[in-house]
Amino acid sequence: MRILLLGKNGQVGWELQRSLAPLGELIALDRHSVDGLCGDLSDLEALRATIRQIKPDIIVNAAAYTAVDKAESDVELADRVNGEASRLLGEEAALLGALLVHYSTDYVFSGEGHRPWQETDAVAPVNRYGASKLAGEQAITVSGCKHLIFRTSWVYGARGNNFAKTMMRLAEDRETLSVIADQIGAPTGADLIADVTALTIRQVLQRPELSGLYHLAAAGEVSWHGYASYVIEFAQANGEQLAVTTISAIDTTAYPTPARRPLNSRLNTQKLRDNFSLHLPDWQSGVTRMLREVLNK
Repeated sequence: MRILLLGKNGQVGWELQRSLAPLGELIALDRHSVDGLCGDLSDLEALRATIRQIKPDIIVNAAAYTAVDKAESDVELADRVNGEASRLLGEEAALLGALLVHYSTDYVFSGEGHRPWQETDAVAPVNRYGASKLAGEQAITVSGCKHLIFRTSWVYGARGNNFAKTMMRLAEDRETLSVIADQIGAPTGADLIADVTALTIRQVLQRPELSGLYHLAAAGEVSWHGYASYVIEFAQANGEQLAVTTISAIDTTAYPTPARRPLNSRLNTQKLRDNFSLHLPDWQSGVTRMLREVLNK
């Protein structure tokens, strides 16, 4: 079985290189061409040619345009990478009879209310990034290819930058941090996403009727303020010398950004857990594991 992974050096892509390797021959690409193979989602024709050359049985797309604020002005590129490239992947997967695995976001929703979003809820993105990701979802569905689309949220990895690392860095020389407290979600580890991906691929290959759209996030919920507090308390308890003494809670309106952020990023994962007999750990366990790795504790 031949697997094409796109976005190999992103947070999720990095973990997917590990989790997908036992499933078959893995060809992992990033946006830089290697041996004539192109994984750049902005170069549609080169991407199409690469897929036709490799002829994968499974395509896993962990690449995306993720600069949420920049997408408000960089509309054409965001739409091409998140929307048009997804359409191309769906079309090529359908021609090959391949399974396409794709990642989306809670940003396809309005962010209103307090109830965790279900797969069947009405979509209404509040920013360009969300709109471009929704276009990608819809294009894959229309293509008719066999697919797994995972909507996730608040993704972090031990590798590269993440919210927890930023908080610890700021806490080194600031006595007070101000963190948004009215946006609610579940920090979800790239390693968890990668492991669930590999497990669900195995099952879908045996039971194609399980393909479709799923919500994938760690269990529980927290605000960014609560998340920051958890990180700082853990770091201090494990011997990190930090200057911070106060973590102030602020509203989203106090921290204006070019792109609107949804307040409610909760995702209902019941469908995923039931269909694949999965247990999703609470967000604290994944964050703790990541912090231990970062702090070498």
